[in-house]
Amino acid sequence: MTDNDTVPTSKPTSKKTELLATAARVFAEHGYRATTVRRIADEAGMLAGSLYYHFDSKESMLDEILSAFLDELWTGYDAVLAAGLGSRETVEALVAESFREIDRHRDAVAVYQKEWRHLVGLPRFGYLAASQRKFEQAWLGTLQRGAAEGVFRADLDPRLAYRFLRDTVWVAASWYRPDGEHGPEEIARQYLSMVLDGLAAQP
Repeated sequence: MTDNDTVPTSKPTSKKTELLATAARVFAEHGYRATTVRRIADEAGMLAGSLYYHFDSKESMLDEILSAFLDELWTGYDAVLAAGLGSRETVEALVAESFREIDRHRDAVAVYQKEWRHLVGLPRFGYLAASQRKFEQAWLGTLQRGAAEGVFRADLDPRLAYRFLRDTVWVAASWYRPDGEHGPEEIARQYLSMVLDGLAAQP
């Protein structure tokens, strides 16, 4: 290597990205409505006034946190739904993608779950209701297709199955830790085994 050669470096995290990560953590821990801009600034080690250089309000921060999470979620989900997989394979891929998003956006998921009912009626967050409808259609459509094809049991109400799967998977955001015993792929594998194959030992 000569003196003129450059060593590749990873892209530095922007201050704005760092602030959003801090805000997401504080919102998740203390709730959106109970969190002040000053508290976020204190956690970030800066003056509250300096925070307004990057964001005009805590609502703007929350908007960016949730929209970034949902944009990434739908990039993954849309790729799964467009892949032409069978119904069981689609469910498996959606579950795996869900756990990857919990791993990447755990705080954002926690905020979404805690604040959704409050935010969905606000004009700025109208996209939350649209995303929720699309989410239900994706899962419910896959389960109904599987039942019609004989892959899933036809005697079960698809809406109950959808709610069970949704809640079973996404509640993991409340206990999942990136440094825990299992990574997102292994958790997805074990969840799918329990959901699709049951807990009883096979003879």
